[in-house]
Amino acid sequence: MAHLERQDILDFVTYAERRDTIRASAMAAKALRRVHLGQHLTFLFENLETIRYQVLEMVRVEQMVREADIRHELDTYNAVLGADGELGCTLLIEIPEEKGRPELLRRWRDLPGHIHLVCTDGSRIKAGFDPEQMSEDQLSSVQFLKFAVGRREPAALAVDLPELAGEVALEAGTRRALLADLGAS
Repeated sequence: MAHLERQDILDFVTYAERRDTIRASAMAAKALRRVHLGQHLTFLFENLETIRYQVLEMVRVEQMVREADIRHELDTYNAVLGADGELGCTLLIEIPEEKGRPELLRRWRDLPGHIHLVCTDGSRIKAGFDPEQMSEDQLSSVQFLKFAVGRREPAALAVDLPELAGEVALEAGTRRALLADLGAS
């Protein structure tokens, strides 16, 4: 997948002037790429537009002007995007009850080995996880995943960890968006 370049990032003043338009477009892109599985898991497949929006927001909020800081954000968020033939995804583990959150994140520590992207050919692609997002004891509630899809067509997301088990078919618009993202590789 293509990655953001420095010239893709506006200064925070120019971005503020264009923010409403850029934000509306990014939210529409995110809506197509957001998939809920059960009550606790939300997957957001990332692409150049969603990642660009994230970087622009960081530059705006922190009023970044130092080139090294902007490049750091680019490197950080580009790492979320997959390489050619990969889909990058942010997984949000949503546990509304703050009191029980640490216990569930400990119980679900094995989740990384139990998430798959199911393709139209029946193949199941295991999610690659960022090891920085977990400790020996528990998961972080935000995970960065990559699926090495190659030329296969994504059709569903599946989790086989018993407590969170389920499968959800990808909607037609989501499938088209992901295929377009893969084609941009």
